[in-house]
Amino acid sequence: MKFPVPGVPPRELVPALALCLLLLGASVQALAHAVAEGDKGYIQEIAGINLLPFVYLGAKHMVTGYDHILFLFGVIFFLYRLQHIAIYVSLFALGHSTTMLAGVYFGIGVNSYLIDAIIGFSIVYKALDNLGAYQRWFGVQPNTRVATLIFGFFHGFGLSSKILDYDIAPDGLLPNLLAFNVGVEIGQLLALGAILIAMGFWRRSPSFLRHAYTANVVMMTAGFVLIGYQLTGYFVS
Repeated sequence: MKFPVPGVPPRELVPALALCLLLLGASVQALAHAVAEGDKGYIQEIAGINLLPFVYLGAKHMVTGYDHILFLFGVIFFLYRLQHIAIYVSLFALGHSTTMLAGVYFGIGVNSYLIDAIIGFSIVYKALDNLGAYQRWFGVQPNTRVATLIFGFFHGFGLSSKILDYDIAPDGLLPNLLAFNVGVEIGQLLALGAILIAMGFWRRSPSFLRHAYTANVVMMTAGFVLIGYQLTGYFVS
């Protein structure tokens, strides 16, 4: 999609700048996105099947996982029909659920700095896709559904790396993992609902495309910030 980028009066930029600051602030919080010490201590003290605590932890992780939310925000940015939104969100859920469950159950360790850098790259990728960069640069449009599924796999490994930090007891592991995944999906639906409500109001603005261009540029910047932070942590750790 090509955006018009004419001069925009400062007053019209206020909503876009507010959204951009929100996205940038979310990305800064995402830099410290990790397992809360209180949650980690609680999980390490319990054993057996504890479905409700793991549902809560899964929902909390997704709602506070601003890197996941930023990617989801980019995925649905130009989706208007609920049918299309459901398809893409389902592909993302399928991807991250598969690798999250497999990663924890089989103990597949992935360096958290590298996987979080890839998650940051997924945000950059989607922002560039929304800006129509691939069509202008390469004359092709990547398959957005396949990309959403593939990046969902990486987001799932990001989730599994956080779960492994919990050091969950093997007793009742599979039911607890499934409960955590249910919580993740609940959190994703809550985040999605909030995004769709906000987007519904924003899209009614006559200057939506100009604001959308700015928002995607800042979302891309937030992704680069995440990549740089995680790669720096990898090389200095």
